[in-house]
Amino acid sequence: MVPSIFVQQTIDQLLDDPEARSLRDTTFVVVDLETTGGSPDDCGITEIGAVKTLGGEELGEFGTLVNPDQPVPPYVAVLTGITTAMLAPAPRLPEVLPAFLEFAKGAVWVAHNAPYDVGFLKAACARFGYPWPHPKVLDTAALARRALTKDEVPNRKLATLAGYFRTRVPSHRALDDARATVDVLHGLFARLAGHKVFTLGDAIEFARAVSPVQRSKRHLAEGLPDVPGVYVFRAPDNRPLYVGTSRSIATRVKSYFTAAEKRARISEMLTAASRVEAIECAHSLEAEVRELRLIAAHKPPYNRRSKFPERVHWLRLTAEAYPRLSVVRQLGGDAATEAGSYLGPFASTKAAELAAAAVYDAVPLRQCTHKLSTRTPRPACALAELGRCPAPCEHRISVEEYQEVAAQPFRTATRGDLGPLVEALLSRIDGFAADRRYEEAGVLRGRLGALLRATIRMQRLRSLTVIAQLIAARPATRGGWELAVVRHGRLVAAGTSAPRVHPQPTIDALLASAETVRPGPGPTPCASAEESERVLAWLEQPDARLVEMSEGWSLPAVGAGRFRDLLTKVERAATHPYVHHHVTDRSSVH
Repeated sequence: MVPSIFVQQTIDQLLDDPEARSLRDTTFVVVDLETTGGSPDDCGITEIGAVKTLGGEELGEFGTLVNPDQPVPPYVAVLTGITTAMLAPAPRLPEVLPAFLEFAKGAVWVAHNAPYDVGFLKAACARFGYPWPHPKVLDTAALARRALTKDEVPNRKLATLAGYFRTRVPSHRALDDARATVDVLHGLFARLAGHKVFTLGDAIEFARAVSPVQRSKRHLAEGLPDVPGVYVFRAPDNRPLYVGTSRSIATRVKSYFTAAEKRARISEMLTAASRVEAIECAHSLEAEVRELRLIAAHKPPYNRRSKFPERVHWLRLTAEAYPRLSVVRQLGGDAATEAGSYLGPFASTKAAELAAAAVYDAVPLRQCTHKLSTRTPRPACALAELGRCPAPCEHRISVEEYQEVAAQPFRTATRGDLGPLVEALLSRIDGFAADRRYEEAGVLRGRLGALLRATIRMQRLRSLTVIAQLIAARPATRGGWELAVVRHGRLVAAGTSAPRVHPQPTIDALLASAETVRPGPGPTPCASAEESERVLAWLEQPDARLVEMSEGWSLPAVGAGRFRDLLTKVERAATHPYVHHHVTDRSSVH
């Protein structure tokens, strides 16, 4: 026997959620309007007809002519038989509308081509100051498009559907058409049972443009938990096809089977999927990190982002008497790495080369790839003739002077003060702009943006990843605390403490089971840059609390972060290339 408390909870749920009710237990008001043919803003309604029905039984009817305070166009009068003279004694819409709203109160509205009729009624409420009731709406035309094939009906006109279901015949009069729509609705409900559509929510979703694949695979979303976590669509051979994350796994996965999901690649993925795996997480940060790691590990074919975190590039200052910039794929663990002789990570070679071009425009680093000797000179290249290189190949500059004017500014910029490089680039941009060489100024502005983005990002990452251990907390939605243990920028443990309970026992348990990491070179020694940035974003929320840190968390006082506003201006200018933007801002350079 089912416990009575369970029955009562089920009834309460149905009462609270109209979409959970069966179609048989739902009250519908089927409405049809005749109008002057204008737009809804004119509210040219000439007749309202409505029928209330429940469980196949008609409970009542509402029908009246309406004086629209405007003449009826001749073609409308021929179609409907309603003339301007007929409407002269009829009540006006402000008198009729309250009565209709009361008749339809609490019911689901149904209409054939519902956006048209509902649009007129909504505009009328707005025009005459009546609150819009925000009803649930079913469109019989949309239902017919989904439930009936073209072999069965050539079109979805009301008269065609009435003939197909052998119902009452519409006549272009509101109440007659509403009665015919009631019969068509019941005929469609009989067809929906074959599509396993039994509730109002199912019917509303069915009426939307849901593909057959989405409809056939909708069962994959059943039984998933309503918690933060990661979901994995898997193929029959258990291969991950797509990995995603959400604060509610159940809600997010269900959205893949609705009309809102229109991506072709997702439709293809759903065709291949056989099940959905849910991985519950303590909170959103753990879910985001797990998603990144799963994508990186399995390279799901239908994920586009974060698949290859190992494919990064760096700008490295070579260890030579006359150093130059080199694009490399990995960082070594030598002293040069820790001395600020690199910049990155970059997602592509192109991005790294763009930042390198900015450095070349700001300081006289050599661009050739020759191995230069401090004893034997060699002929200079064209850049020396153009004054773009101090010609260390010909020994025109000493090793010490080259280090001071060319190499050291780059090292200083990556670890601390980017100001001298920014000042040099802004001066060149000003010069091009003064000479009306706007295209060249735009190119230099793009290089400046690449340098700013890379330097700001690297210094921000390093500020976190140098910390051997950090414990942080944020208030949980349902009480208690979301907890995270971070080591060198890598999330090594995550949990949630119970409400009204001190979180220290939970923290102790997390520390006991936390992952051990060994730091390496660079600003992302133990995790991908994207993972460390997700951790940073979580920590920087206003409600985050730092519980414990092994060392201080800081950024250079004259670091690249002070150029954020300048970067915003540069990026805004890049999105409007045909508008001259003044990006020179030296207020934070000095």
